[in-house]
Amino acid sequence: MPIYNYRCQDCAASFERLVPMTDDTPPACPECASTDVARLLSRVSPPGKSAGLVAEGRRQAAKEGHFSNYSKAERSKLKP
Repeated sequence: MPIYNYRCQDCAASFERLVPMTDDTPPACPECASTDVARLLSRVSPPGKSAGLVAEGRRQAAKEGHFSNYSKAERSKLKP
């Protein structure tokens, strides 16, 4: 389910909602309960750094002797 940003046309409040893809009904404004809302254009999120963080975490775990997050194939390639 994507998160959409909305702006209420009646009170100009901005809010975001987690909306199912199959739901076409507009959400109610949390400030005034109006359903006259406009979906806003969201900014694109920058590429994440999760792959680098995972790799660094695995290197640190290997240094400390923790191999529980590796598969057997990966463990056999590591030099303790």
